[in-house]
Amino acid sequence: MIRLQQFFVKYRKQLLLIYTILLLLAEGFKWLLHMDLSYQVLMLIMGIVGMIPIVLTAISSLKVKLISIDVLVSLAVIGAFIIGEFNEAAIVTWLFSLGDMLEELTLKKTRSAVSDLTKMAPKTALVVKDDGSTEKEDIDFIDPGEKVLIKTGDQVPVDGKIISGSGYFNEANVNGESKLANKKVGNEIYAGTILENGILTVKATAVAEDTTFGKIIEMVEEAQDTKSHAEKLINRFSKYYTPAVLIIALIVGLITKNLKLAITVMVLGCPGALVIGVPVSTVAGIGNGAKNGIMFKGSQVMDQAHKIDEIAFDKTGTLTVGHPEVNLIEVLNGQKNEIIKLAAQIESQSNHPLAQAIAKLNRQKLASIKIQTVKGKGVIASLKNKKYFLGSQNFIVENTHANDKLDRITNQFSQLGNSVVVFANKDQSQLAVFGIKDQLRPEAKAALTHLKKLGVKKLVLLSGDKQETAEQIAAKLPIDEVHGQMLPEAKAAFIKQERTKGHHIAFIGDGINDSPALANANVAVAIGSGTDIALEVSDVVLVKDDLRKINYAINLSKKTVLNMNENIVIALLTVLILFIGLFAGYVEMASGMFVHEFSILVVILNGMRLIKFNQKS
Repeated sequence: MIRLQQFFVKYRKQLLLIYTILLLLAEGFKWLLHMDLSYQVLMLIMGIVGMIPIVLTAISSLKVKLISIDVLVSLAVIGAFIIGEFNEAAIVTWLFSLGDMLEELTLKKTRSAVSDLTKMAPKTALVVKDDGSTEKEDIDFIDPGEKVLIKTGDQVPVDGKIISGSGYFNEANVNGESKLANKKVGNEIYAGTILENGILTVKATAVAEDTTFGKIIEMVEEAQDTKSHAEKLINRFSKYYTPAVLIIALIVGLITKNLKLAITVMVLGCPGALVIGVPVSTVAGIGNGAKNGIMFKGSQVMDQAHKIDEIAFDKTGTLTVGHPEVNLIEVLNGQKNEIIKLAAQIESQSNHPLAQAIAKLNRQKLASIKIQTVKGKGVIASLKNKKYFLGSQNFIVENTHANDKLDRITNQFSQLGNSVVVFANKDQSQLAVFGIKDQLRPEAKAALTHLKKLGVKKLVLLSGDKQETAEQIAAKLPIDEVHGQMLPEAKAAFIKQERTKGHHIAFIGDGINDSPALANANVAVAIGSGTDIALEVSDVVLVKDDLRKINYAINLSKKTVLNMNENIVIALLTVLILFIGLFAGYVEMASGMFVHEFSILVVILNGMRLIKFNQKS
């Protein structure tokens, strides 16, 4: 039986074509040649052949104690044969086969985001050997740490860091961003992106399914296979609905003594549109998100996301860019350009975030510079028998002398929310104060303003910084509440408290040090380039560092859930109207089955609208 089922599945398209030809021939014999016997014979053949795969599936369902749609249709077709309605049996099997084909084609279409991604996954790479030569290798045999050469037009085969060269990358496959990204030595690049211009060598950090691209494909595939609350509800409903239709058909047959009417009740009661409508919406919605750099971990996440009325944000790396930059410079003594040049070159020796912010101000190299790090305080640099000090105000005072003007400037910078680094030589003939601050994301204000328009009533900032610093950031944004000096446990406690008040809350963070808060939110959103931890702890991953994608994610969730509900209404209304038409004498088995299959097509087309949905961020 299994082999026979496999045969009918394998040649589904060809069989449907044969059924269609037989149907057209039969109608031709009847209406053009007036050969009723030939018409009946062809309809009988078509009905019997078309019934076989449906009956086999019905038997498989009954073996696992499930009364599926196929059981209803099988009984209806057998009943049609018993009462001599061969044409009804043939048309029902043809329509059912057509409906199956439409469902298969639709799911393939709605899963196109994943299939397209899978096709894009690189298969080979040019590995750079120790002698400088290159050799093409399958990516499954490449290990992290190996060097890979990438040329113009190549698809990046691994996640890695650029160690030589530079170029412009099309990263749309990974984060949905159409604008080319300029990458240089030290920058990270991701498998699946395309080098549009340039040539470079990268050191692999992840390969094959361990790359960001590989994890995205895996996550979207898993998400599309999960079931939403609505889909689970419909599956439970169908479990009881199908036997109920059989009982109604039996009662109708016993009361009316009309076998054809009872059989027709079974045919028209098939909840095909109800069963296919929600999965189509789910798969299309998740696929749309994947194309736009938004990874939903299942359709149940969309169920939660569309209800969000409050969002809590982490500050660093979420509302801000995540790396500090020099915000203010005040030179008290000496030449500004010379001080910046010296400070930048001294700090270039350190990996501390504040030091790196100053190092960006000047990339010129200095010779014979010696650095001594004083842990927790600063650095002492020796250059041409002169000493320079960079660090906190106390560190400068300890190594040079007190200065009232310096005290006033550092206090002023601190009050403005800056981290302060002071530069001085021994006699303070060169003295400057650097105010360093994490900068607000340029799109933050517009993104948060749009969230309000989408119906999010409350926006909250939860930060580990001082209350004053957090309030300075929030003052530039439409934030309703600000909570500073919050440890991860305190953020999680706040999320729990808001949920007990009845709020449907999302937490948006970097997915690293905010895991307690993410775990306690109704919807956990990680913003960033798909880090391992972000993919693990969050419900939604915004692959591109763009807050505006939050708006898209919420809007897409609302559209998807609305689409699901529309399909449910269409399916139930169709069954209701068919039953009314049947008992009023306007609908028969074949015409009713046609309307039934047409309703399946309607919900499929309605669901596919989500593939084309696009919101200008």
